[in-house]
Amino acid sequence: MAERTGMVEKRGAGLWLTHLGLCIGLLFIFFPIWLAFVASTVSQPEITQPPMPLLPGDQFFENYRKALLAGVNAPVAWMMLNSLFMAMGIAIGKIIISLLSAFAIVYFRFPGRKTFFWLIFLTLMLPVEVRIVPTYEVVASFGMLNSYSGLIFPLIASATATFLFRQFFMTVPDELAEAARVDGAGPMRFFRDILLPMSRTNIAALFVILFIYGWNQYLWPLLITTDPSMNTIVMGIKQMFPSGDDIADWPVIMATSILAMIPPVIVVVGMQRLFIRGLVDSEK
Repeated sequence: MAERTGMVEKRGAGLWLTHLGLCIGLLFIFFPIWLAFVASTVSQPEITQPPMPLLPGDQFFENYRKALLAGVNAPVAWMMLNSLFMAMGIAIGKIIISLLSAFAIVYFRFPGRKTFFWLIFLTLMLPVEVRIVPTYEVVASFGMLNSYSGLIFPLIASATATFLFRQFFMTVPDELAEAARVDGAGPMRFFRDILLPMSRTNIAALFVILFIYGWNQYLWPLLITTDPSMNTIVMGIKQMFPSGDDIADWPVIMATSILAMIPPVIVVVGMQRLFIRGLVDSEK
């Protein structure tokens, strides 16, 4: 009995130490974000003249109003809308194409099926930065510069998502497909009524990852957009930094940075349970 009590006490001490370490790590991660938020609520002199305050100031509404309605080349609110369209289009497009590709590779028998899969998988070694010149030429030849289709379509193919869905579909019992066939269900009905509901957690996990991937894109939008109205929020933050002898409006820059973090945080928090289940569920 004493040994068991000692084990519980040791386990309890280890648990507290683990939580203490997590809290310290969280403070290290959160502190720069807190400083950015504080900087977005104070005036310019309070930032440039040390020491910098650690508590929010009284310029919150003024700085965020400037951030949303102003900008270097376009209003920040409009750039956030562009980023939202781009991120949603990339995430949804990647998931749809990957689902259909994995479904075809696993459940249809056609010549070169494995070859096509490995060709898709090999594209992991060719990120956008490697093939950016020919991709730009294709997009320009189709007249998709300065458009949402040009921002989205070149980035919606995903070998990673195709591979993950293929691996999941291969774990689905063949008896389900046989039962659906006996009941008279066609391939697309089997896909819609059985595979899609079973893939819900995988789809949620991939959606979170792909949304953040699309939201943080910088190089590709910078290359194909020359119209300021098509700028994304990541581009807008970069454009706010001063060049030459200009003076940066740091409160507005920090407010824009905080605003740029809100949509990804909402997606992660809102889909947290499905996201975690999609990554760790043993029944996948």
